[in-house]
Amino acid sequence: MIDLLRRYPLPVIVLAQLFGTSLWFSINGVWLSLSRELGLTETDLGRLTLAVQAGFIAGTLTIAVTGLADRFGASRIFALSSLLGAVVNGGFVVAAGWPPVDFLLRFATGLCLAGIYPLGMKMVIAWTPKYAGAALAWLVGMLTLGTALPHMMRGATQGMPWEWPLMAASCLALAGGLLVFLLGDGPHLPKSSGRLPLSQGLAALRIPRFRAVAGGYFGHMWELYAFWTLTPLLIGRELQRLGQGDALVPWLSFAVIGIGAAGCVGGGRLSRTLGSEWVARRALMVSGAVCLLYPWLSGMPPIFLIALLLVWGVAVIADSPQFSALAAETAPRESVGSSLAVMNAVGFGLTLPAIWLTSGLWGQLGAWVVLVLVPGPVLGLWSLGRKPSTPERS
Repeated sequence: MIDLLRRYPLPVIVLAQLFGTSLWFSINGVWLSLSRELGLTETDLGRLTLAVQAGFIAGTLTIAVTGLADRFGASRIFALSSLLGAVVNGGFVVAAGWPPVDFLLRFATGLCLAGIYPLGMKMVIAWTPKYAGAALAWLVGMLTLGTALPHMMRGATQGMPWEWPLMAASCLALAGGLLVFLLGDGPHLPKSSGRLPLSQGLAALRIPRFRAVAGGYFGHMWELYAFWTLTPLLIGRELQRLGQGDALVPWLSFAVIGIGAAGCVGGGRLSRTLGSEWVARRALMVSGAVCLLYPWLSGMPPIFLIALLLVWGVAVIADSPQFSALAAETAPRESVGSSLAVMNAVGFGLTLPAIWLTSGLWGQLGAWVVLVLVPGPVLGLWSLGRKPSTPERS
C-alpha cells in the first residue's frame, strides 16, 4: 500500500489537499439550512467565515516564525492538522448558534488549515521538485475544489439534517491526513534555517519587482474569498428570480466555485508558453470586468447571470498560483520562504475586511455589494503595471 502511494506522490498529495480543505467552507455549504433552523443572518455567515480566515493567518504566521515545519515532518503536521480539524469541525455541529463558542471553533478550524494548505505545498516540492510549478497549479486547484466541496455535499444530502455534510467533511479530512501520513515527507525536502524572522520576509518588499507582484496578489485576495462567501447568496438571488426553490443553490454554488480548479490548471498550462505574468494580468482583467459589470446587469435574465458567475469563478482564482510563482522568482533567494509567508499572511489579512463589508452590506445592497470588491483587481492591475521588466534580486 505504502509503495503504491509513493509511486504516485503528486496525486496522493493533491487528493489529500482536496479532502483537507473541504473543512474551509464547510458551514457555508449548509448556510441556508442553518439560517432557517437557527435564525442566523448573513452577518453571522460573515462572522464565522472571518473566524476561519483569522485562524488561518494566525496559524500560518505561527508555523513560519516558530519553525515548526522544520522541527517536525511536514507529513506529520499535515496529518495531525487534519485530525484536529476534523474534530473541531465536528464540534461545530454541537455549538452552532452559540456565540462565541461557534466562532472559536471556526477559528480553530482555520488554525488547522494552516497545517494543511501550506504544508501541502512543501510536500509537493519534497516529492516532485522538477514539476513544482505545474504541481502548484494543481494544488491551488484542489484548494478551490475543496472549498466548493461542502456545497456539493449539501446538494447530495438535500432533505437530510445539515449536520451530515459537516460530518462528511470531517471524515474526508481524516482520510486526507491518513493518506499523507502513509506517504511520508519525500526525498527532496528543502532545507530551511528554522526560526524565521519576519524582517526577512518584509525585506523583500524593498525590491520593486517583488513589491509589484505582491500588490497584484493583495488585490486578487481582496476579491477572492469575499466572492466565494457571496456565491450562494448571488445564486439564491437568481434562482428566486426564476421562481425556483433552494434545492439548486448548493449544486450551482459548487459549480461556480469548483470551476475555478479548471481555471488554475488551464492557467498553469498557458503560463508555460505565455508566462505567469500574462496569465495573472488576464485573469485579473476578466474578474475585475465581471465584478464591475455584474450589478449593472442585474436585470438581465437569471440564466445569463449564472453563466456570468461561472466565468467569474474561473477567472477569480486562475491567477493565484501564478502570483505565487512570480513571487518565488522575484524574492531574494536566501529568504524565499519567509517572503512568501509574509505575502500570504497580508493577503489573507485583506480577506477579513472584504468579507466583513460584503456580508454585512448584503441585506441593504443586494447584488450591488460586489462593487466593494472592484478596487481589488483594479489596484492589482495597477501594481503589476509598475513591475520592472528586468528581474531584481538582492
